[in-house]
Amino acid sequence: MFWDNFTLAARFFIEIAVELTVLFIGITFLVGLIQEYVPEETIKKAMGGRNKVIGSVLGAGFGALTPFCSCSTIPLLLGMLKAGVPFAAAMAFLFSSPLLNPVIISLFIILLGWKIAALYFAVVFVSTIVIGLLLDSFGFSSQIKPVAVVRNNCNCQQATDAKSRIQRSAVFAFSLFRQLVPYLLLGAGIGAFIHGFVPTEIISRLAGPNNPLAVPVAAIIGVPIYIRAETMIPIGLALIEKGMSIGAVLALVIGGAGASIPEITLLSSIFKKRLLAAFVVTVFSIAVIAGYLANLLVL
Repeated sequence: MFWDNFTLAARFFIEIAVELTVLFIGITFLVGLIQEYVPEETIKKAMGGRNKVIGSVLGAGFGALTPFCSCSTIPLLLGMLKAGVPFAAAMAFLFSSPLLNPVIISLFIILLGWKIAALYFAVVFVSTIVIGLLLDSFGFSSQIKPVAVVRNNCNCQQATDAKSRIQRSAVFAFSLFRQLVPYLLLGAGIGAFIHGFVPTEIISRLAGPNNPLAVPVAAIIGVPIYIRAETMIPIGLALIEKGMSIGAVLALVIGGAGASIPEITLLSSIFKKRLLAAFVVTVFSIAVIAGYLANLLVL
């Protein structure tokens, strides 16, 4: 019995690990090319326009193109605020960056199907824009603490020919992969263990579609822990196969990737208490909304 479960888990781990590796490197390389031809400064200037709605859409879109974790987003957020990017646009970027990027969306499409991926993208993208505008309209921009940002004054010129751009994109893809491969393998490993050894009836009973509290509970569990979406998606696939509702998995992914104790600690250095509380409540709300909509979609 043990060896049968072990073989099942090992096969799941190998298949998912290989699939994630190929997909991650390929998509990240394309992201690198986009960043080569559309530099950050160009996007920052575009977000600095007078129209807050357009700026927020661009902020959310920029976040969706950056494969950063929640903690890596914060230094860039500081740069935006210091550069004069409107508060609403900066907040839209803060919420969208760890939750939406081509890697995460591609993983959702491959592992959970395009309908769930499209729902996830639509809910998160629209929510980040709306929340950014609401926080701005309610005066939360006054909740930013004064923080000094050390700027890089290097004026080094980089080659702009196609070959150089491709080389830098490849370096970017493999460098990011080396940083994130432990998280990908950890997620695949945990998912493999769940797939092979955790009884289906336990997960189905506690977090299945028949439990109406599964979604908010999953969101609550996700918020305080530090889980990259790339780590959580293969775990979620195994949980779904064991009977966990898709909505609960989405809530866990959004809660874990959108807010975490390390990120909240970093944000506390630049956000006052009201804005910090609003940030946590927002991530939780997005997780719950996306979770319940996902469950309705698969009925």
